[in-house]
Amino acid sequence: MRPCHLLLPAVLALVSPSWAAPPAAHAGDYPTSGRVEYVLECMQKHDGKYEYLYKCSCVIDRIANALSYDDYVAMSVALRNQGLPGERGGVFRDAAAVKDMASRYKTIETGANKACAVPQQP
Repeated sequence: MRPCHLLLPAVLALVSPSWAAPPAAHAGDYPTSGRVEYVLECMQKHDGKYEYLYKCSCVIDRIANALSYDDYVAMSVALRNQGLPGERGGVFRDAAAVKDMASRYKTIETGANKACAVPQQP
């Protein structure tokens, strides 16, 4: 027979409540701060109108369904920095992989904007 102290970890694993385990990450899990930053920036582009709170939230939700958070960050940074002048911007303008990432993100964001009735801003 095994001593009780050797069985304790196995028993605890079986009876421990599900709330004690860390939640599993789901596709589309973005930190709240990331979602808020996107919505605030989107609203600012549309003169801060309150109606865009819901529309911009819709857009980031659709982006979150299409991309992991890490991909979203990488792709949105690639797109945002396409116009960065000088040598530093060359990393974003010249590399084919970075151009592809920016293009893919722009396509996803454009589709989300259309679906959520957010007009494109220049």
